[in-house]
Amino acid sequence: MNKKWKKIVAASMALAALTGFTFSTAQASYRLNPEVTDATPALKRAAEIGVRVYNNPEMQNAKNKDAMVIMSFGTTYKNSRQKTIEATFNAIKAQHPNTKIVLAFTSHIIIDRIKQKEGITFQTPEEALQQLKKEGYTRVALASLDVIPGMEYSYDTAVFDIYKHDFKKMTMGLPLMYWMGQENQRDDVNQVMKALGSQFPKLQPHEAILLMAHGTPNPANAYYAVMQDRLDTLNDHNVYIYSVEGWPHLSTVIPELKAKGIKKVILMPLMMVAGDHANHDMAGSQPTSHKSILEKDGFEVVPYIHGLGENPVIRNIFVQRADEAWNALESNNNN
Repeated sequence: MNKKWKKIVAASMALAALTGFTFSTAQASYRLNPEVTDATPALKRAAEIGVRVYNNPEMQNAKNKDAMVIMSFGTTYKNSRQKTIEATFNAIKAQHPNTKIVLAFTSHIIIDRIKQKEGITFQTPEEALQQLKKEGYTRVALASLDVIPGMEYSYDTAVFDIYKHDFKKMTMGLPLMYWMGQENQRDDVNQVMKALGSQFPKLQPHEAILLMAHGTPNPANAYYAVMQDRLDTLNDHNVYIYSVEGWPHLSTVIPELKAKGIKKVILMPLMMVAGDHANHDMAGSQPTSHKSILEKDGFEVVPYIHGLGENPVIRNIFVQRADEAWNALESNNNN
C-alpha cells in the first residue's frame, strides 16, 4: 500500500473511532398502522420488512439458549477474506464475547473451492442452523454481510422463512443498505455513502472515482440509482457507480466521464471483498478488464483493490446491523 492510500486508511480508522457504534437502531423494523386492528395473515406477511422477528407459539416454554449466525457470500481470496469477512465477523464477536456466533457462506461453490484449496470447511446457513438445533440452541439471530437486499439477501430471508419454525425465536437482520429515508425511516444509503467517502482521496477537477458494484437481476438493482443520487450530493458529481452484472454498465459511465473532461479515474470495488471481480474484471491486465477498456479510451487508471470490509467505518455499520438482529432477539416485544 502506497503512502497516499495509507493516509486514506488512517483517516478511515480515525473516523471510525469518532463514530463508534452510535448509529440509530430505532427504525430498523416496520409496523402496520395501529388503526389496522383486523390484519389478515397475508397483510401481516406483506408488512414483514426491516428486521424480521418470528416467535414460535409451540416452543414458548423452551429454555432460552441464544446464538447468532453471520451469513456472507464468501470468497476464495484468502487474504481479502481475512481482511473483510473475517475482520467483520471478529468485530461482531467482540461485541458479543459470551455468545455462540457462527460464520456461514451462502455460495456452495466457494465453500467447495475453499475446502479443496485450504482444507477449511465453511458451513452453509442451513447446516449452521441444523447444528445449532442439535446443540440445543432455541433462539437464533441471523445477520447478513450483504451490501443491498438483492438475490443474496433473498437467500438469507429464505433461510429465515424455512428454519424459523425449528426454533423458539428467530430474527433476521438487514444488509448494509436497506432503508433510504422513505416513510420517515433512516437513510442507510446516505450513511454508507458518507462512510465510503472516508476512503476517497481528494480529487482534482479532471479526476473521478468509479465504484464497481456487482449488480443483480433482482429489482434491488435500483439501489444503485439511489446511491448515485447520494454520491452526487456528497461529492460534487465526481464519483460514479457502475456494475459488473447489472445496470449501469461501464459503457454507461464512460460517455459521462468524457463529457465532463475527466482524464484520470480511480477504480474501487463497491463489494464486501476484493475478490475475483476486483482483481480480474476491474483491475486485470486482460484486454476485457475495466482498467484496460478505460486505458484504451485514453484515461489514466489507478486501481484501489480493497473490499468494503477493510473500511473500519463500514465494518462498524455491519456490526450495528448485526446488533439490530441481536437486540430484536433479546427484546421481550413479540412483534
